[in-house]
Amino acid sequence: MKTAFSVSVIFSLMSASYLIWPPATSEARWGPDGHEILARAAVLGLPSTMPAFFREAIDQLVYLNFEPDRWRDFRESSLDPALGGGHGPDHYLNLEIIPPGALQSDDRHDFVDVAGDGPAVGVLPFRMLEMFQRVRLGFRLWREEEDVQVRGWIEQRIVNDAGILGHYVADAANPLHATLHFDGWVGDNPAGYATDGGIHRRFESDYVRARLTLDDVVGLMNRPPRIWENPRQEIRSHIEESFEWVEPLYRIDRDLPFSENLDSETHRRFTADRLAEGALALRDAWWSAWATSAP
Repeated sequence: MKTAFSVSVIFSLMSASYLIWPPATSEARWGPDGHEILARAAVLGLPSTMPAFFREAIDQLVYLNFEPDRWRDFRESSLDPALGGGHGPDHYLNLEIIPPGALQSDDRHDFVDVAGDGPAVGVLPFRMLEMFQRVRLGFRLWREEEDVQVRGWIEQRIVNDAGILGHYVADAANPLHATLHFDGWVGDNPAGYATDGGIHRRFESDYVRARLTLDDVVGLMNRPPRIWENPRQEIRSHIEESFEWVEPLYRIDRDLPFSENLDSETHRRFTADRLAEGALALRDAWWSAWATSAP
């Protein structure tokens, strides 16, 4: 992992407003195509012993994977910024400026107390853990409920929460959601990485939409399902593993920028690998929520 920056150094490199990732009008996120591909691959990878109602909700789970980005609709934000701005830090974690030990906090509120500035650092791992626990709780209630109608209501709750969880697991698979260099390199830049504020969109939206398919991702999902024994640590590891690909992503883009017209096996495989890693993590999160909900 790269050497950590101090918060004071970061604020000397950019304005505080630039640290609030992303701007209200930004399109810097996996586009609908990436979210949908990843979610469909995750459902297709589930064990057959996952409850049938869940596996049969594949189209709904795919649709919901993009849902938290719909909450940032600029038309709604122009009327009142509360929804989009309030959920903004849920989508990222700037690992370079996380104080030592902060991620051991019990919840997002304790974390912000330690980290000092929620919008500056992001709260992605806590949002993921919160949604994971909601899905697991839903499965536990479903197991215990005897009333058929109530079980149906719980099923709806589980699918909705699982779909929303999927969004944040997908976000965490994108290296640009784990770094303060989320849309252009910040500060010292001896390697000559892009600083233009467009790498995020051309990587995860434009390129994915034009060049990636479900088959590209499913073909790379070669790990069997496994149960998360420690969900908190699994979530942290998922984000930290993604962070390790920040500089490789910038190097690939420096040598040949991502674009929808680019025909490159290097770029295709890198992007497909990240989507597949996200799909594997999401499949395991859903499977773990079910498997560990048993009495």
